[in-house]
Amino acid sequence: MVKRLITSAVCLFLLMAIWLPVQAQELTVEPDRTKLYEGEVLTLTVKGSMELDINLSNLFNFDLSSLPKPDIEKVEPEFRILAQNQQYSIKTINDQMVGEITWTYQLAPTTTGKLTIPALTFNGAESRPVTIEVVDGTPPEQSGTGRDSFIELSADKAEVYVQEQLILTVRLFFRGNLIRGELSEPQHPNVVIEPLGRQQEFSRYRDGVRYRVVERRYALFPQQPGSLKLPPIRFEGQARNASGQLKFLRDSEELFEIPVKKVPPEFSGKTWLPASNLSLSDSGLPPTLKVETGENLTREIRLTASGLPAATLPPLPDTTKPGLRSYPEQPERTTETTPDGLKSSLTQTVALVPVESGQMTLPAIRIPWWDTTADRERVAVIPEKTLTVTAAQGAAAVPPQNTPEPAGQTPEPAKEPVSPGISTPKPSLWSFWPALSLALAVLWGGTLLLWWQSRRRKPEKPPETRENGNEKTAFDRLLKAARDGSETTPERLVEWANLRSPGHGFHSAAEVAGHFRSETLATEIRKLQARLFAPARDPEPWDAAPLVRVLEEIRLTTGKPPARADLSPLYPQGLA
Repeated sequence: MVKRLITSAVCLFLLMAIWLPVQAQELTVEPDRTKLYEGEVLTLTVKGSMELDINLSNLFNFDLSSLPKPDIEKVEPEFRILAQNQQYSIKTINDQMVGEITWTYQLAPTTTGKLTIPALTFNGAESRPVTIEVVDGTPPEQSGTGRDSFIELSADKAEVYVQEQLILTVRLFFRGNLIRGELSEPQHPNVVIEPLGRQQEFSRYRDGVRYRVVERRYALFPQQPGSLKLPPIRFEGQARNASGQLKFLRDSEELFEIPVKKVPPEFSGKTWLPASNLSLSDSGLPPTLKVETGENLTREIRLTASGLPAATLPPLPDTTKPGLRSYPEQPERTTETTPDGLKSSLTQTVALVPVESGQMTLPAIRIPWWDTTADRERVAVIPEKTLTVTAAQGAAAVPPQNTPEPAGQTPEPAKEPVSPGISTPKPSLWSFWPALSLALAVLWGGTLLLWWQSRRRKPEKPPETRENGNEKTAFDRLLKAARDGSETTPERLVEWANLRSPGHGFHSAAEVAGHFRSETLATEIRKLQARLFAPARDPEPWDAAPLVRVLEEIRLTTGKPPARADLSPLYPQGLA
């Protein structure tokens, strides 16, 4: 038992002893081939040897990481180091312990041509440089059996307009069981790139060989005219073949250059919209287009496009006419990704309340766009619609004015119809006048009693009327919207003006500016609207000081609105 323990200790001592280099013997570099194709991987074997000094004092300080290594980093950037491995062995030469170390590197060339692996050094020893030739194409031995992996790129169009959608399809073909793989994404500084859903995986035969395929699709939107050239799409991975051997897979492919055309000069629209399809629709109005005053309507206008992101769709114009109050909501934009590209929509919901009777025409809405399939301009249209507004049923009718009688004549009392054969008794004057006198006496007594009670009460300060309070609140909301440069500023201005000067029935910011005779107010409102609806992507910073100043001056010089705390607004604030 003791002998067995001693023998095990000696073996363990020989296997795990620390290698202290005394003198480096040699360093050799051997590639598995000196000519390879761009998609292949080079296997480089580096061997080094050194004398070992083994003793009991360093037996338990064994650390593989402390052993020296060759400076393989010199092969970059002509080669990329994909993987590395190392092995150790011990030999006895002339009664001296010699350790041999073998490093195996997997190198991928980054370019074609004659590349040089420089001289490597290891613990004082130096190898010889090695020249490797890298050529394009497919290895001859794989032309019949098929390549282990390759990439295919395709585009749905040979040329596009600026900001037009281009569908890029990336397919990776590979054989064997993929253990690890990295497939790069398309990139370009002047192109907006959107992935179209998740990648698809399936099998496909190519040249009689069955491959596993990974497919990815992208929507590309070039932002500048000229020539579009994408960087190569690259793949690197590892797979095991049918016999269990591990192989390195590597390939790259570059898409052909695609011309990007400018906006055609014959396009008449303000916003460039290149799409395969674009349409306008609306809903919410009654089919007969007949409404009553005060009736609440909700009109929804929807702009849909194929081949464009929602952010590029222009805002819809305002179609409000005098006699019709409008309360628009914030536009809703949505973008849907499909295998055939992007589908987007812009929905504008507006609450409409007619306040005047008569005929009201909602003007047509026209959106010019460029049909990329037919290569021509088209116009999406919602035709004009005329509303017939009638007075609401049950509204109080204005009584007709009595015709004045000539001077000196007493109007003849109206005669009641009398049925034949029945005598109508005349009212007795004696029974009428006493009742009237009694009623007047009661009313007079009540008036005296109320006057006496009011004299006894202590006078109080009248509270602020509700409408005055609403006017101040509305003005504060107006100032906040003006400072923020909000698109609701014209609406807030109309709301406040109707409270400040009731009875005028303002419907637009232009009417308010005309009423207060302020050209400055009209100018600032136009500046705000031009900034909100300008096609530029980066508008200038909004300067709200002139607009806020003129609003405060108008409120200061127009006086206070009349107090009418007993009346509520015609339309609730919830409609805004």
